[in-house]
Amino acid sequence: MKFLDQAKVYIRSGDGGAGAVSFRREKFIEFGGPDGGDGGRGGDVWAEAVDGLNTLIDYRYQQHFKARTGGHGMGRNMAGANAPDLVLKVPAGTEILEDDNETVLADLEKVGDRVLLARGGNGGFGNTHFKSSVNQAPRRANPGQEGVEKWIWLRLKLIADIGLVGLPNAGKSTFLARVTAAKPKIADYPFTTLHPNLGVVRHKGREFVLADIPGLIEGAHEGVGIGDRFLGHVERCRALVHLVPAAGETAPAEAYRIVRAELEAYGAGLEEKPELLVLSKADIADAEAIAAAKRSLRAEAGRMPLVASAATGQGIEAALDACLGLLDNRDEDEGAEGSGRWEPEL
Repeated sequence: MKFLDQAKVYIRSGDGGAGAVSFRREKFIEFGGPDGGDGGRGGDVWAEAVDGLNTLIDYRYQQHFKARTGGHGMGRNMAGANAPDLVLKVPAGTEILEDDNETVLADLEKVGDRVLLARGGNGGFGNTHFKSSVNQAPRRANPGQEGVEKWIWLRLKLIADIGLVGLPNAGKSTFLARVTAAKPKIADYPFTTLHPNLGVVRHKGREFVLADIPGLIEGAHEGVGIGDRFLGHVERCRALVHLVPAAGETAPAEAYRIVRAELEAYGAGLEEKPELLVLSKADIADAEAIAAAKRSLRAEAGRMPLVASAATGQGIEAALDACLGLLDNRDEDEGAEGSGRWEPEL
């Protein structure tokens, strides 16, 4: 199934049903009077986060959603039926924005969250409502109220415990394939990963969700390269694993500096997330180059990186242990704020 994390859709709530103009006509009843019923309510449009979805691909093939019109009133004071609600089912972690793609209407973070997007129109009054002592045979009724129509954006931000960040070709997909059952595309050229990939890590009796975020380059927050479209997925991550290749066209310290600058420029608290620094691709660099890279990263980041190679498995065990430590530390911080201890939601 193709991954789609953004979609623009048109929604319209249902019109209210029209009221009826009717008069009671029965044998031997000369002046029956008005008996027109009211119209029913139009259907509302809701959005709901449901389980079992992890992409917005359904909204690529259908962009228009219209709720039904309420039933019209009838004689004998019979009111029209209310129209059923229309529910847009989206993955947990979906943001709903106005047509300007900036104003946030709702953020459906967990399964079961619902939000009303457009309320259906009220049904019109039948002529029974207009009878009075001076107008005993009204021949008017109200039409139903019109529904609400608008364009909205659906933007999915994946919910993962830890996100993998780094420059293109830093070894993120290889790392994900090594520690999970995910099968991302792996190649020796930049921007192999064009959409985020998720995998479940099982380590020492515990599980957590790992997300592979497409590579960032300088100026990504301004739209350079793939741009900042995928940085939104990092917002949901509880912690980050920053992979810096030991061998590549960009020096390790510079590679670290570029990605950190993009995270800070994007904002949304990304620069404050707990981070594990890993020197990747250790299998293709000699001992001297690794030692020099460690020194430069320590000078730039203020801490010594772990050394790992997803291709050979070197340092992977220590990296996963450190990931569990990141989550445990985060749990303690959240527990101190009264939010409770974190449990993986799979």
